Amino acid sequence: MTQHEKFTLFVHLPQISNYMKQSNPPASCIVENPQTDCFSVLTDEEKELLDKNTITIEYKKGEVIAKQGSFASHVIFLKSGLVKVFIGGQSKDLILKMIPENHFIGLSSIYEGNTTFIYSASTYVDSVASLIDVNYFKSLMRKNGQFAYKMANIQNENAAQVYGRFYCLTRKQSGGLVADLMLCLANRVFKSDKFCLPISRSDLADLTGLSIESVLRIMKEFKAEGLIDTKGKHIEILNPEQLDKISRFG
Repeated sequence: MTQHEKFTLFVHLPQISNYMKQSNPPASCIVENPQTDCFSVLTDEEKELLDKNTITIEYKKGEVIAKQGSFASHVIFLKSGLVKVFIGGQSKDLILKMIPENHFIGLSSIYEGNTTFIYSASTYVDSVASLIDVNYFKSLMRKNGQFAYKMANIQNENAAQVYGRFYCLTRKQSGGLVADLMLCLANRVFKSDKFCLPISRSDLADLTGLSIESVLRIMKEFKAEGLIDTKGKHIEILNPEQLDKISRFG
């Protein structure tokens, strides 16, 4: 890199940071838009072959759907339920996202030359998933341009979510992290100001990158300030506007 390029990068870094503060980063915890539309561009013959190359499995709460490092023999489409996608660590998991119904799991693992899942996925609640043979899925992408185009759009949205996730984890303070999670759960996962958490305290901590004690302390502060109300696992968002401010600037 030349001295001019280094100077230009140095000059623009504050502008980039200000832009990220002023704009809305992508959703940090979930990819919201349903992904069922991709199947509408398949021909009748392709749909018939898809059914023959797909099996549907019911999973209980806490079951593993995909194991990091295991063979990625199928692309997974979550028909119902809620799943967490994470990279396992020795002491703590890094949760990349939550996946709601009508979304794919494992698309990032089917690039050329790779045969294993690059992350794990397990269920938060009882779930139903369709497992599509990976070789037939790849053949659909090669033969059907519209299907491949929609898959590219899905992957782009997945990438944007991951960028938002890491921006959130690395740039926000603890209050902003918890506020971001509360709003994401209300607006994107449960689509209601009142919801019952199906996830454990440990999962809450992993989603925010904080300790369990820190998450509980901040939620207690939010409750005292009238931002949320909690009764056991039941949560109600009382002041979404103030939570949004904390999420953006915290």
